[in-house]
Order: sequence, then structure tokens, then C-alpha cells
Amino acid sequence: MELHAFNTLSAEAAAEVVRPWANVSGWVDAIVAGRPYGDLGQLVAVADIGARAWTAADVEGALAHHPRIGERVAGSGAEQDLSRAEQASIGERDHEVDAAIAAGNASYEERFGRVFLIRAKGRTAPEILENLAARLDHDDATEIAVVTDELRQIALLRLEGTFS
Repeated sequence: MELHAFNTLSAEAAAEVVRPWANVSGWVDAIVAGRPYGDLGQLVAVADIGARAWTAADVEGALAHHPRIGERVAGSGAEQDLSRAEQASIGERDHEVDAAIAAGNASYEERFGRVFLIRAKGRTAPEILENLAARLDHDDATEIAVVTDELRQIALLRLEGTFS
């Protein structure tokens, strides 16, 4: 998509472009309301600043739309397509590592009550597993801060991918 085209969409259509980046209603509304953007850098800056203000409730709501890392993404739609591409970027998969990630996902969900979220792009499966294991030792406040930043990174990568 061209930035000019995004700038000229109706508010509803623009929100449909933004929502798959991160389904945080106030953030989506702010990005849409901030149009027109002079360049991609301006849009990224607005999105980044807005994402840094996300609350734990914003993040919890957005996580309802994220699949477990390492699992086949079900369903269709823009967000599912993005998740598929991100998880495909992990590279070669090892059955033992995949099994350990699945077990770690279960432990994480039991510990924190939500899906484990990590920016998969640019990371290998062993790196994801190492990160998952380390994060199981976090207290709740530390972990929600990490999850918020991971979601922010994912949203910005998705935004940039939309306009590349």
C-alpha cells in the first residue's frame, strides 16, 4: 500500500488497515485520526509513541487475537496472514525444540494466564525457547512490561511491512 492511499481512505477503511498491526482500539483510532502523514517515518513515530502508552488492559485485549508461538495459525484474515508470515520467518524447525516451546507455552499460560507473545521475526526457534524459559521467572509487572514491548515491536514491523 502507498502512504498516500492510506491517507485518503475513509476512517473505517483506514482502521481496517491498522487493526491487524495491533488490535488496541484507542491506538488504532489515534493513528487513523493523525492522518495525513507526510512520510512513513512520521507514521512510525506516531504509532511508536502511542504504543508506549499501552496499558496492561490494552495488551491483554490485543493478545486475544494472537496465536501461540510455534503452533499453526488457524483462520483467515489480515492478522492471521501476518502471524503466519512472522512464524514462518523463524526458519528451520526442530521437533525437540518445537515440543519444548509447546510445553513452555503451557507453563507460561498457567503462570501468567495469557498466551506467550514474542516478536518471532529475526529470531530462531532456540532463541525463542531461551527467551520463553527466562520469562517464566519474571514477576507479573516485569512480564507485562516485556509483553507490551514485544507487542509494540510486532505492531511496528507490521506497519512497516504494510508500506514496503
